Amino acid sequence: MAFATVWNYCVPLTIITVACLVRTAHCQAVQAENVTVLEGGTAQISCRLQNYDGSIVVIQNPRRQTLFFNGTRALKDDRFQMVLFTPRLVRIELTNVSVFDEGGYFCQLYTDATHHQVATLSVLVPPETPTVDVKQEAVEGGEVELTCVSPRSKPAATLRWMRNGREIPGVVSQQDNGKTFSVSSTIRIPVERKDNGAALSCEAFHPALGTQRRVRHYRLDVFFAPTVRIVPPSGILREGDSLSLTCSVSGNPLPRNIQWSKINDTLPERAEISGPTFQISRLSQSHNGTYLCQAQNNFGRAADHYTLLVYDNVSVTTTVPPTPTSTQPLTSHPATPTLLTRSFVLDPKDPGAVVETHSAVPYAVIGGVLALLVFTVICVLIVTIWCSVRQKGSYRTREPILAWY
Repeated sequence: MAFATVWNYCVPLTIITVACLVRTAHCQAVQAENVTVLEGGTAQISCRLQNYDGSIVVIQNPRRQTLFFNGTRALKDDRFQMVLFTPRLVRIELTNVSVFDEGGYFCQLYTDATHHQVATLSVLVPPETPTVDVKQEAVEGGEVELTCVSPRSKPAATLRWMRNGREIPGVVSQQDNGKTFSVSSTIRIPVERKDNGAALSCEAFHPALGTQRRVRHYRLDVFFAPTVRIVPPSGILREGDSLSLTCSVSGNPLPRNIQWSKINDTLPERAEISGPTFQISRLSQSHNGTYLCQAQNNFGRAADHYTLLVYDNVSVTTTVPPTPTSTQPLTSHPATPTLLTRSFVLDPKDPGAVVETHSAVPYAVIGGVLALLVFTVICVLIVTIWCSVRQKGSYRTREPILAWY
């Protein structure tokens, strides 16, 4: 067994036969070796001689055209070169090999009888990186059909679809193009909005690649209708404040135009629109209403609304001094001042309602209430102790009566 290396690709060479030609007392033999090479590489075709006595050696191509006659070129093809001619080994070299050079090369030894051996040249065509064809657009809720194609290889390449480390079975078809083969693998998968941008890959395996592979990466492009959401401001808006709304839009393809409008009315004069942003400065109650953001693409339309409610900006606080009474003695201490506030607060049931409230803080009254509470607690304690003592005395009175009986 012999070995040849072409483009770092090692292929075992098989001895076909040994022809023994008998002439008087010795035997002549010729051996031919099979060769496998990658397309575009260089092949060396060897004829080994035994007991060579100077007879004529002829090398022919698969079409039985003579390439070399005893080391002399016979065919005008510069790709063939005689690299070695010795009594033991005749070797020619073929560069830039193509699939059309494939076949049997004849090593002929002319003695009393003509004998030949055939060296078979095999050409491998590794696949290029496969391509991915999409039959139709992938739309949310539908299916997408993807076809991985390896247009040229020899022998036929093996294709495999992968997603997230898992193989997706495909329908494989193969076509014979004469010297090479084209292979395709088709898959059909359902798609949703979440599948947009999902990564897939098609891998091509081939004996000429060894443990390597050709990989084509592909990302799903799933089309879907837009979604719209208005990002509202935080807190309550009052007159004089500024309003800023942002319209968050998604979709594939992403809508280019975003439309702002006011339901049953026109947009305020002070409204400013910059793409997805809508602003109104110095708000007033005339701006109240429902505002709409709309977006659309080729696959649908979506909208979201925001209801603006502007409240009055009112807050009043007053201090009322105490009013002297005519019955108060002149020698008495001055009356304790009372702070009376008048303000407006928000009704918890309706954040927009304004409710007037009054609050008074009479410090003397507060002191009197606390004293009354303390006096009540002391009275309760006294009554409780008195009831407890009386009940014990009743028990002691009954004990002598029971002993007499």
